[in-house]
Amino acid sequence: MNNILSFFQESSERVEHFLDNRLINSSVFTAKLNEGMRYSLFAGGKRLRPALVYASYGLFSDDYDYVTPFAAAIEVLHTYSLIHDDLPAMDNDDMRRGKPSNHVAFGEAEAILAGDALLTKAFEIMSDYTCAPNIPADIRVKAIYKLALAAGDLGMVGGQFADINAEGKKPTVELVEYIHKNKTSALIECAVYLGAVAGGANDKQLENLISFGKYAGLAFQVVDDILDITSSSDVLGKNVQKDINSHKATYPAVYSLEGAKSKAEQYIHKACRSLDSFGDKAETLLSIAKFITERKS
Repeated sequence: MNNILSFFQESSERVEHFLDNRLINSSVFTAKLNEGMRYSLFAGGKRLRPALVYASYGLFSDDYDYVTPFAAAIEVLHTYSLIHDDLPAMDNDDMRRGKPSNHVAFGEAEAILAGDALLTKAFEIMSDYTCAPNIPADIRVKAIYKLALAAGDLGMVGGQFADINAEGKKPTVELVEYIHKNKTSALIECAVYLGAVAGGANDKQLENLISFGKYAGLAFQVVDDILDITSSSDVLGKNVQKDINSHKATYPAVYSLEGAKSKAEQYIHKACRSLDSFGDKAETLLSIAKFITERKS
């Protein structure tokens, strides 16, 4: 476990150094906007998605600086989603990563704009030739397209929409799996894809890595649902019991708590089997899969 935590730390430091130089305020009129963006972006967290970009890319190369713009972009986009998820009109959470949520700290309108700015910043980074001049244009376009799919109505936004509209209704297995495949798994799958496509993976390798990302993402969400019931606010850094109180469509709601634990194990087993063809090279990705199921926050 210590090795993978070190990998997370190294990934985080690499991405944060890149972003610290990228998010520089350019005007006195937008200073508060920049502060709000940085407030959430540098609030800590696991940096799981950048780590997955690096781990996937690491199957093909160890020149991590090459793929850092992709790793940074997906973390920026993920942070936007957290800001908007916490809004009163969405999940109405007033705490994130042990700190007041962005809208609590800066105001609701300001939080919406900070999220909007981070969303567009992600694509600015991905498309900026000066960030990674050695990444071929066709690879860059594929990566941007995949990120757009994962973030929009066919991915994260679609999942959030279904999640909100499911509140208070009796959930079904199909509904829960649709929500979490799109709301959570899509971006995790995308992180794995970004590293793989930047590394030059062939079609079969991409297929296997996308499968890993899909099932690892679903396992991550199942564990999230479980921790909302079994953990505490002090440990998670956010409010707990929110899913139950809001009558959310979750895995424990349709499978029971023990059934959800079993489902997480099934998903992570499928994720790990997807990596069989990579042999020992997949050690870091396998360690991340183990972390996903054993994490406490």
